[in-house]
Amino acid sequence: MTVLQDAPRQQNGSVPRPRSPGVDLDAELPRYWLADNAWATHIANGVNMLFPAGERFFVRSVNHYMDHVDDPHLKAQIKGFFGQEGRHAKEHERQLRQLELQGYDVHRILALYERIAFGFLERVSPTSLALATTAAAEHFTAIMAENALKSRLLDRAHPAMRQLLYWHAAEEIEHRAVAFDVLRKVNPSYGLRMAGLAMASVCLTGFWAMAVTVLLTQDTELEKRRLWDDFLAMRAVKERRAFLWKGIRSYMRPDFHPSQADIDHLAEEYLSSVGLA
Repeated sequence: MTVLQDAPRQQNGSVPRPRSPGVDLDAELPRYWLADNAWATHIANGVNMLFPAGERFFVRSVNHYMDHVDDPHLKAQIKGFFGQEGRHAKEHERQLRQLELQGYDVHRILALYERIAFGFLERVSPTSLALATTAAAEHFTAIMAENALKSRLLDRAHPAMRQLLYWHAAEEIEHRAVAFDVLRKVNPSYGLRMAGLAMASVCLTGFWAMAVTVLLTQDTELEKRRLWDDFLAMRAVKERRAFLWKGIRSYMRPDFHPSQADIDHLAEEYLSSVGLA
């Protein structure tokens, strides 16, 4: 098993700062809030449903190793990471209440997801694998964040959801290296990093597909949508899949580090534009 003990540490130097996005999610959202497109909206809703429990898992997996971190700067980054992820979880739970108001059985979907992911997989997995899975999942969220901010894919979303998701994307970019740096500190095994990548890939794609499928099944108004919506949604999915695959290939490089991606300016520009820098 390859151990990358001599690779230089290349962490993002900033300390993540928790912010409030100031999003009004109490007002009723349109049923199809992303480009008035049922398929695109459910694809986004599907991954949004995974965030609250997933973000708390990320915090647990890193927090388990806090006693192993003696670098004051990394410790400060970890605390900022905890603060940001906690706020992300709470804001996305507010959006889930909107889905309930629209008639979706959110609890049914989440119960199955949490039972498998955290009631079983997390319980039987070594804590080192949980940390490696978190590091890989944070890479995936950073990839999606980069894609959203570069392509401005969410510009056609309802203003509240656009503000929520761009804020989330910017903060994911800010703390993208934290879990990875903790993993390198406590266990820099390349094999462990690849095991975490495999686990994160299977869980993300599997649970995301499950959530989208159930939402589509429960959507009693879906038959009213026009065929061109389907085309637009499938095109967006294809672009995102290609983007994710590129990110997986980069993560597999032995010398990979999240800070190698020159994307900090995307977060800084967005946060400055909305007065959150």
